[in-house]
Amino acid sequence: MEWNDLTEGAKSILEQTRNLKNDNIQIVEFEVGYVEEATEENPHPVSIQEEDYDSLKRYTKENEYDESYHMARNKNIVKIILLETKKIPDNLSEYPVFRHYRMDRLREEQEKQLEEQSSDQE
Repeated sequence: MEWNDLTEGAKSILEQTRNLKNDNIQIVEFEVGYVEEATEENPHPVSIQEEDYDSLKRYTKENEYDESYHMARNKNIVKIILLETKKIPDNLSEYPVFRHYRMDRLREEQEKQLEEQSSDQE
């Protein structure tokens, strides 16, 4: 499966896994059903639906770029990891999640922004 065959939501997730720095493993966590709202600062919001998950699942098994991924799903929460040595590390919990695409995380960020805006106005 090639990059062009992926859905837009799947591309958004995979682009985040490619942000490897200092040989650290990057974990991206997302919720199937996640939807961002378009804003002035974010005119191209991320949406991750079931078809994006299916596209990612297929890509992680059949990609033509010799990249190895590990994907784990628990209900609607999915973690995807780009593996450097094609081996899952023993202590995966030691690695922080690099990027979240989860509705509860989005709500927390929005509430924090609202609090900051209201304290700035005082």
